[in-house]
Amino acid sequence: MGQPIPEFGKFLEGLRGSMSLREAAKKSGLSHAYIRDLELEKNRSTNEKITPSPDTLKKLSDAYNYPYTDLMIKAGHLKAQDFNATTSSNINVDLASVYYIEVGTKEIMYCNQEMKVKHSIDSLRDFSEFLEKLDEQEYKKVDADIYANFQHIRKYDEKNGNLYFDSKGEGLFVSMSALRQRKYHDLILRKIANNNQTSLEFSFGKTAGMNPAFIKG
Repeated sequence: MGQPIPEFGKFLEGLRGSMSLREAAKKSGLSHAYIRDLELEKNRSTNEKITPSPDTLKKLSDAYNYPYTDLMIKAGHLKAQDFNATTSSNINVDLASVYYIEVGTKEIMYCNQEMKVKHSIDSLRDFSEFLEKLDEQEYKKVDADIYANFQHIRKYDEKNGNLYFDSKGEGLFVSMSALRQRKYHDLILRKIANNNQTSLEFSFGKTAGMNPAFIKG
């Protein structure tokens, strides 16, 4: 990992330029308050220093039309010399077999029932391509830094916002934010019906808390 450039927040503010915070929020999908916090380099509610994650930087890169790799380097997530290396570090993980992916500021963790594999973000030569690949594989962002493979979800606990990877809801799961619950609600029901090879009405009944005697295990 590298070091962020001095006054990285002011650099982000400069990239935004004459664009209003609300316009930047609309383009990036981030809240205008959070964008301002990033520019001030602190959470104004707690006064704690904050650093944008690679996922956040990707959104700002798209919103400001600024090269993502350059932004990652300036934020300290990557070193410039990494891109001059003659050797590459390839990640050989079968995304189709992964249940969910957790993206941190320094590493990415791939998880399923049998494994938890970590890789340094330094080893990803193009993080933006990685995110695009996740979308192609039907991963959806369910919380701040978690992407769930919708090909594997089997049960939805709507009350608690949990997505389970087994039909009984007793094993591995990820939690969704309320915003993404609303966004993906219908898609979740369709995917669970498809993954369990049941009818859509059956999946809806399970999430709506129907009489257990009516529902098969």
